[in-house]
Amino acid sequence: MNHLSHYADATGTALALHLLERDGYAGWRAAQPAAVTGWLDAQGFQPVPGAMALLPGQDGVLGAVVGIGDPLDPCSYAHAPGLLPPGAWAPATDLPPAQQAALQLGWGLGSYRFDRYKTPPRAPARLRLAQLDEEALDLLLATVRVRDWVNTPTQDMGPQHLEDIARELAAEHGAKVEVTTGDALLAQNFPAIHAVGRASHRAPRLVELRWGFDGPDSGARPHVVLVGKGVCFDTGGLDIKPADGMRNMKKDMGGAAHALALAALVMARRLPVRMTLLVPAVENAIGPDAFRPGEVIATRAGVSVEIDNTDAEGRVILCDALAYAGEQKPDVVLDFATLTGAARIALGPDLPALFANDDALAAAWIAGGEQARDPVWRMPLWRPYLRYLTSNIADLANAGSRMAGAVTAALYLERFVPAGTAWAHLDTYAWNDSSRPGRPAGGEALGLRAAWAMLKARYGG
Repeated sequence: MNHLSHYADATGTALALHLLERDGYAGWRAAQPAAVTGWLDAQGFQPVPGAMALLPGQDGVLGAVVGIGDPLDPCSYAHAPGLLPPGAWAPATDLPPAQQAALQLGWGLGSYRFDRYKTPPRAPARLRLAQLDEEALDLLLATVRVRDWVNTPTQDMGPQHLEDIARELAAEHGAKVEVTTGDALLAQNFPAIHAVGRASHRAPRLVELRWGFDGPDSGARPHVVLVGKGVCFDTGGLDIKPADGMRNMKKDMGGAAHALALAALVMARRLPVRMTLLVPAVENAIGPDAFRPGEVIATRAGVSVEIDNTDAEGRVILCDALAYAGEQKPDVVLDFATLTGAARIALGPDLPALFANDDALAAAWIAGGEQARDPVWRMPLWRPYLRYLTSNIADLANAGSRMAGAVTAALYLERFVPAGTAWAHLDTYAWNDSSRPGRPAGGEALGLRAAWAMLKARYGG
């Protein structure tokens, strides 16, 4: 779906859209003619978030009243495109720029439909604004990309497809891509990525995109590394998942989707940084060459890892990518991963779990989430729990006790981040189990707008 199709031509006609918070409704109502107030009373209209009532005119619909919540929360407006009749609608009054940007973004979020395999039953209503906010458009595109990529079934979203996406983004923005594939991973010292992906008929790979390294002043710009877990399907490996646990595992590349979309946003908005994007892309398959419980695998960092559970594979591919990221001595490393069910048990589906070894970085990401109405929640790197990752025959186990599963997964990753490197890890669900306004069932970007707000504040974009 074209994300620009949600907006009507600025010069056309549109019906009036009255966007009202509960506190402002009484004043607006008092200024309306008796025919309007009588009509609203007859319908029992209440100005609660999510409410909508059409206003009749002599020749049909004159406009509509839409109840909203927080005016800076895009999802406050997301019910409107689906409830209003198709056609163009415009705010009845001028809105402050921040609210108009939230309206624009929320309209796009609420209009989204994944239409690759199925045509939606009806077109959503379109929003007409005198001028569209370019950053809000880029944020919408980033979200649409995450949703589309995560919603796409694995037959059309394997490791090669993730590579293709990175190459398309690089061509669009003048970046460079290098890909290490198959047995070349062993030659280039990415043995953990190879171990997880070697059983699939689709070769594992590490996709590396670099942007902002050219130009006379490039060396003065800070270096940001984004890492995204790209498990394109997760059977669980030989520790196979049950059917209900495997059903939605096309979404296990959701971390890669977030990192790719954020990288595209950084490039589109020309953030003054050098950026490296790393996506270890694999399918955790079952076959004669599948890695086994009890094996000890090598890693790029030289840390030996005993495989306690082949379904804890995301951290295994990420550890090679994080070690490689740290070798580049960046200003910051951010990783995104659909890593643990434990994070969902702790925080539910809407709140990504944030871990960081740097308090200022964590605080900035949380502040970005509050500003963007895209919340994240910090969880502790409680290092005494490293005892749950003890191995008798290797430096580290990839899993262990069921205790504090999200914490131990983050501690495992931290083991591969060089000391002194600012690092944050987002354990995100990348999914909506059910539909709500602006949050359709299926793939979802969670923590992405927060990450962008944090990077923009940190680097002055």
